[in-house]
Amino acid sequence: MPPTPRPEATPRPEARPGRARPAGRPAARPVVLVTGASSGIGEAVADRFAADGRWRLLLGGRDEERLATVAGRTGGGALRADLAERAGVERLAAEALEREGRVDTLVASAGIGWAGPFIRMPADAVDRLITLNVTSVVHLVRLLLPQMAERGVGRVVMIGSMAGRVGVRNEAVYAATKGALLAFADSLRYELAGTRVGVTVVLPGAVDTPFFTRRGVPYHRRHPRPVSPERVADVVWDAVVRGRDDVFVPSWLGMPARLHGAVPGFFRAMAKRFG
Repeated sequence: MPPTPRPEATPRPEARPGRARPAGRPAARPVVLVTGASSGIGEAVADRFAADGRWRLLLGGRDEERLATVAGRTGGGALRADLAERAGVERLAAEALEREGRVDTLVASAGIGWAGPFIRMPADAVDRLITLNVTSVVHLVRLLLPQMAERGVGRVVMIGSMAGRVGVRNEAVYAATKGALLAFADSLRYELAGTRVGVTVVLPGAVDTPFFTRRGVPYHRRHPRPVSPERVADVVWDAVVRGRDDVFVPSWLGMPARLHGAVPGFFRAMAKRFG
């Protein structure tokens, strides 16, 4: 088995110019904060980073009981937070920084869905999707990015969706929220150019999690087949370690994404025909 690569986002405060690590003092392990860690992709991401063994974990989530279970299994610190309110986002960021002093990698995986014709979508469902999938992510990054930029190292990982790249019938607002993350990520990359702070967007297709049950409509498409949350978590971990930007899960989804960009009219015609 090849040796595991060292995390790209691992800070080495003692190695910064003008600071030598005292003899015998071990290098601090990097800190990763995972939102939505009480279930689904977030829970799988927590397990994957815990298996790596070189990270200090902070786990954000709403379900206190499930979050405690994940924290107990992974050795992470449980931070109960409701990201539907800005106060909850601010509290999560403050508690994370107070507990560990810094966050080296943020994995923003909390989010919700809604499926059905847009003309029948309730107004409060629109607001809730935008708040949880976009607004809370933007505010959390706003609160954590400055300390990454000041130290000159870090990574922001956002869990997007293939829906945000190409659009999906009957998921207009969900797709819009995930598309917003792509534009947000690109804009941040321009601002962070020349630094060692990176931005990653992970774009899965369907993932076998409680997401579809919670949105009220089961997954019904024959293709693509849902992948496991553990597979997504592996990609998240690999993207952090290797410093990758946009990554698709499974990787072949990059092909229709490129087709959509190159010949959007043809892609839309096929999507209308085959759904």
